[in-house]
Amino acid sequence: VIFIVSGGWFSSHDSINPAFAKPLTDLGYTVFEVVHGSQPKYTIPEIVVQLRRAVRVIRADAKKYGIDPNRIGVTGGSAGGHLSLMLGGTPVAGNPEAKDPVERVGSEVQSVVAFFPPTDFMNWGKPDYQPYDSPVLQIFMPAFGVKKDATADERTQIAKTLSPITYVTSKFPPTLLIHGDKDMLVPIQQSQVMDAALAKAGVKHDFITVPGLGHDGAVVVAKMADVIKRFGETL
Repeated sequence: VIFIVSGGWFSSHDSINPAFAKPLTDLGYTVFEVVHGSQPKYTIPEIVVQLRRAVRVIRADAKKYGIDPNRIGVTGGSAGGHLSLMLGGTPVAGNPEAKDPVERVGSEVQSVVAFFPPTDFMNWGKPDYQPYDSPVLQIFMPAFGVKKDATADERTQIAKTLSPITYVTSKFPPTLLIHGDKDMLVPIQQSQVMDAALAKAGVKHDFITVPGLGHDGAVVVAKMADVIKRFGETL
C-alpha cells in the first residue's frame, strides 16, 4: 500500500506517519509512505509525474521488498486523496525497450482509497464554480500553475486537466471514497460527484459518509477498518 504524504500539495518527511501504517503492517501489508516535491516549487502535473515514478520504482523493486508487483494500492487524505485518484485514472504503461529498468514497468495501481479528496475543480461545491478565487483556497493555488494573465478558457482547461473525475472510465481501479459530512475545506459534494461518475462508468467502488466529522485525521481513524477491508478485497 502506497500512502501519499500530502496536504494542500505540500509534502514533508516530517509528516510521515507510522501510526497510519501500523493497522496495515500489523496485518502483514507492506506500506510505503511517499513524499513528493511540494508546491509552490512544483505544480500538480509535476507532482503526479513524480508519484508515477514512485509507483514504478516500487514495482520494479518488488522482489527486493517481497511484494506482489500486481497488487499495489494507493491512499491519502485531502491532496493525498486527490493525487491517489489521479494515479488511479492516469496510469502510464511500461516501455519494455527502455534503458531504465524503472521505465520498463507501468505506474498502474490496483486499488484506490481516498479520504476527503478534491475531485472536480470544474464544479467546486456547486455546478460551474472553479475554486481559483476562493479566499480559503488561495494558499493552495500555486499548485495549479495558473498564471495571473490566464484567460478564462485556460483556467477552465487547467481545472479540467487537474480533476480526477475527468479520467473516470470503466478501467478505473476499484475505489473507496471516505468523507466527513462537516468538512468545511473540501465540500463533501466532491466525493458525491466522484461517486456518481464511478457508478456511471461501472467501476467497483464505495462511498462512506462519516457523520459529524470534518477535514481531519479523525475521519481516517474512524474508518480504518473499512480501508483494511477494501484493500483486503482488491489486493
